[in-house]
Amino acid sequence: MIRVIVDFDLCQGHGMCELEAPDVFAAQRDTVELLDNPVDDFLRPDLERAVRFCPTQALSIVQEDD
Repeated sequence: MIRVIVDFDLCQGHGMCELEAPDVFAAQRDTVELLDNPVDDFLRPDLERAVRFCPTQALSIVQEDD
């Protein structure tokens, strides 16, 4: 499992994360809502794109030990 970390001080709700990983994120007016956390490993490619394309670099991924 992997955990998504959102820096809510940086997040401005642009919604790029929702476009890349709609099963995990829901963009709100000024922030993002996490729909699922921790996240199954099969969604890692989607999460990596969400982190890469976040305009404010508010997202990070942490691998959890099982």
